[in-house]
Amino acid sequence: MQIYEELKARGLIAQVTNEDEIRELVNSGKATFYIGFDCTADSLTAGHFMALTLMKRLQMAGNKPIALIGGGTTMIGDPSGRSDMRKMLTREDIDHNAECFKKQMEKFIEFGEDKAIMVNNADWLMNLNYIDLLREVGACFSVNNMLRAECYKQRMEKGLSFLEFNYMIMQSYDFYYMFQKYNCNLEFGGDDQWSNMLGGTELIRRKLGKDAHAMTITLLTDSQGKKMGKTAGNAVWLDPAKTSPYEFFQYWRNVGDQDVMKCIRMLTFIPIEQIDEMDKWDDSRINEKKEILAFELTKLVHGEEEANKAKDASHSLFAGGGDDSNMPTSEFADSDIPEEGILVADLMVKMEIAKSKGEAKRLIEQGGVTIDGEKVTGIDASVSKASLKEGVKVRKGKKVYKKAVIA
Repeated sequence: MQIYEELKARGLIAQVTNEDEIRELVNSGKATFYIGFDCTADSLTAGHFMALTLMKRLQMAGNKPIALIGGGTTMIGDPSGRSDMRKMLTREDIDHNAECFKKQMEKFIEFGEDKAIMVNNADWLMNLNYIDLLREVGACFSVNNMLRAECYKQRMEKGLSFLEFNYMIMQSYDFYYMFQKYNCNLEFGGDDQWSNMLGGTELIRRKLGKDAHAMTITLLTDSQGKKMGKTAGNAVWLDPAKTSPYEFFQYWRNVGDQDVMKCIRMLTFIPIEQIDEMDKWDDSRINEKKEILAFELTKLVHGEEEANKAKDASHSLFAGGGDDSNMPTSEFADSDIPEEGILVADLMVKMEIAKSKGEAKRLIEQGGVTIDGEKVTGIDASVSKASLKEGVKVRKGKKVYKKAVIA
């Protein structure tokens, strides 16, 4: 099976322009394609997985990826999928985030001469003259058409700033610039980016002529990606300092039954034939599927050793085993804990498994907290300093385990 057919079989492609051209381009390894990443944080998240694995698949098939860091567009903010305006970041914040992104991307994409490259659109967007941009690019865009774009329509009721209104033009200009500078002939993006992506191909056609073969954009479906980005209100980060390998494993281990095969098909590198066989498994093997998904994705991000540790820790905890050596652990100094001990609610905040003491109390009152397997029955419950020196296991709900110990 060739790569374009594989992408379709994995359910990754939602819309395309010029499908026959794209199929030929991608299958022959002649695509120089880009995917943009606005660096609004210092770590990629689980929501970026689809883009990262797509880049890896296409590079393995001989195509050349361009990872576009949105140093310039991040200073504007993409209104797509947003109900309010994004936080404005400084240039220093954006540059720092971009460096963090590259380190994480290197686990998926091979950078180097004649391989993948990383570029930052601040290098060209920050130097644009406003009047020149209006004359050169602005005339190619119809405001009426822009207002019909879904990414703008959903914001009109709550208010759309003129700053954000320019985002489509900036993203379109990126493709126009890279088509000329890097021979980039293909753009991939989420379904909420469709209007912006079409804007890029139209700009290239209008400025460079109908023979400019960059009207070949593939739209990568992103509906699943949006569901992946957050859990319980918190982002699932690829940075192990933000989301430990164990927590990362558990996130994927706990995906919904209806999503597990979709995630395996879209995100893992398990051969299609093997996935098709898994699809035939009896419903009683759903947990086996989830563990395969969790292991494969943890291995991709954190390596096989950490994936095995996370799997072993999960088995130990949920099968009633005693080995907690790989459990996420909060270590405290002796001076951090009062001699008389500490309230469970305060401990949960210190361990960062509750955002506030109020939240911790609510969880305790709802019966959702256990210490070493015993349910905490009152908000005045405490843990002794002696117990913490031995180490205690705190569980929130059914899925969050963490150990607390005075080191």
